[in-house]
Amino acid sequence: MSVLYWIYMVVTSGLFLLLFPFFLLYTRVTGRYSHHLRERLGFMPLEAVQRITGRPRIWIHAVSLGEVKVAASIIEALRHIIPGCSIIISSMTEHGRNLARETFGEEVLVVYSPIDFVGSVRKALSLFRPDVMIFLETEIWPAWLFEARRMGIKTALINGRISVRSIHGYLKLRPFFKEVLKNLDLFSMIVEEDGARIRSMGADPLRIEINGNAKYDLFATAPDPSIEMKMRRTLNLDTSGRIIVAGSTRQGEEEMILDAYVKALGEFPDTILIIVPRHIDRTSEIGALINDRGLKYQLRTEIGEGKGKRTEKVIIINTFGELFKIYSIGTIVFCGASLVPLGGQNPLEPAVWGKVVLYGPSMEDFLDAKDLLEKAGASVPVLTPGELGEKILWLLGHPEESMGFGDRAREAVLKNQGAAEKHARAIERLLSDQY
Repeated sequence: MSVLYWIYMVVTSGLFLLLFPFFLLYTRVTGRYSHHLRERLGFMPLEAVQRITGRPRIWIHAVSLGEVKVAASIIEALRHIIPGCSIIISSMTEHGRNLARETFGEEVLVVYSPIDFVGSVRKALSLFRPDVMIFLETEIWPAWLFEARRMGIKTALINGRISVRSIHGYLKLRPFFKEVLKNLDLFSMIVEEDGARIRSMGADPLRIEINGNAKYDLFATAPDPSIEMKMRRTLNLDTSGRIIVAGSTRQGEEEMILDAYVKALGEFPDTILIIVPRHIDRTSEIGALINDRGLKYQLRTEIGEGKGKRTEKVIIINTFGELFKIYSIGTIVFCGASLVPLGGQNPLEPAVWGKVVLYGPSMEDFLDAKDLLEKAGASVPVLTPGELGEKILWLLGHPEESMGFGDRAREAVLKNQGAAEKHARAIERLLSDQY
């Protein structure tokens, strides 16, 4: 183990031991996190451990909501390729855990992931004894990887991606990450560029494969149209109305979107704007921006059955897990985190609904999806806030052309599937070394 790696382990362990008494006091006083604290520390419930009876045992670590969705397509392929396997999926957040339980039911064991502390990870791994530990996309957890290697557990980074934005930070600590990556047995990456970036971080080239993006497999068929119908009824939206959806917006973008919207209202005064911020704790801040422009708004939590009827033209979605459904009702969809330098938002989700997709110049985290849509002539990139306003006006005024973009987008996504099975086959080959 390198000096940098030892420093990491000592510092993180020291911080954990130092801060844990204060965290424990906080949970006792507030009641927050107390119901899953034992799992965070690696003490998994006995009934959970007893449920894992099949072989091989595959543990998939899915941090975010998006990764839980990707895990679903890979798990489906694994069940077909390795019947009888036992699968564990862990998530760091309550929302991720809830989505996993909703998605998999009782067929997959869902737990909270232990924190990246040697003691917690060692305890959890020793209880479940997985044959392979899977990390999705960009998750590189040093303590997990070191403990898994020490215990003889195979490890893999699946649907792996290293963004243009993050690679420079990784390379500044290349000696450390080179040591960490020695503990990974397989790098099943999305595109060649991802493979090149993780190789530059110190990954063994012989362990790198390029197998595509499993996110395409989330859309095996076109989405259920009843979702759109239900969402329109809930939000009191006419099927013929013009609707702009701004998805996963970040600080600094709402001003640009609102300015473009005000411009659109000049020609299309009945246009509806739905803003879905990435962080719903910014709701009041966004509301103030709307009021500053002389507009009124309603919150999603104020609309629907047993609540109230939508009466305003601007809606802020202040709930979790509805973005994909909201995309279904958009005439035009803007993908957030792209007019500010934050890497963009997945354009495939609105694309599969057959929506015209706009995004700004910062799409580094979704370059493969961006390239796919642009090669098909199925998206509308914009460089500036002013251009966003111009493109929205043009698209609202040319509905047939707008529908053409959407049709090409849906077709492009549905044609590019099969990556989930390729990643699952890579896991199967890795496991075959053990049996």
